[in-house]
Amino acid sequence: MLNIETFSLGPLETNAYLLTGAEEGKAVIIDPGMNPEPLIRRIENLEIEAILLTHAHFDHMGGVEEIRKLKGCPVYLHDLEKDWLGSPKLNGSLRWPSVCPPLATEPAEYDLAAGQKLNLIGLTFTVYHTPGHSPGSCSFLYENHLFSGDVLFRMGVGRTDLPGGREQDLLNSIQNTLFTFSDETIVYPGHGPKTTIGMEKQQNPYVY
Repeated sequence: MLNIETFSLGPLETNAYLLTGAEEGKAVIIDPGMNPEPLIRRIENLEIEAILLTHAHFDHMGGVEEIRKLKGCPVYLHDLEKDWLGSPKLNGSLRWPSVCPPLATEPAEYDLAAGQKLNLIGLTFTVYHTPGHSPGSCSFLYENHLFSGDVLFRMGVGRTDLPGGREQDLLNSIQNTLFTFSDETIVYPGHGPKTTIGMEKQQNPYVY
């Protein structure tokens, strides 16, 4: 069974997800954003098996280095963004100096790829490459739980005006990948409240 805790981190209120499952005392983190202190307090007595990044924009990776050093855990990121963690220009932190200082971390230990199976915390997650918001954006699916990063939001979609973004790719990712999942699939986005695939098929005004 998958247990999901949500932490809204940093000035952009990025959703970090703490996942625990069948193996007691072990957890996975998806997108540890800036100002991760609440998350760090929560994981004090947990072994972190992995940090999974849906993509490498600064607001989703701001807590990576602190948690990686604290817990000695590997980071997973799509190969198309392998240089972004170490580049404030690529990860966007140079663009908003009023929001954060330039951010740079060590590279990810592992690449993500479409169709990959990740066996973590006694569960198996499937990786889907869902570009558009950024070239290496990935979504993670376990049963009917989907972690969509900044691809699909409740009644919204990710912006495509940042470097590497492309509107047609985003719409293809939503229509041809995410919308192939069952209507009951619960979507946990990178910002804002959760939703379902069925609701977004019917009501999302940005998907056409």
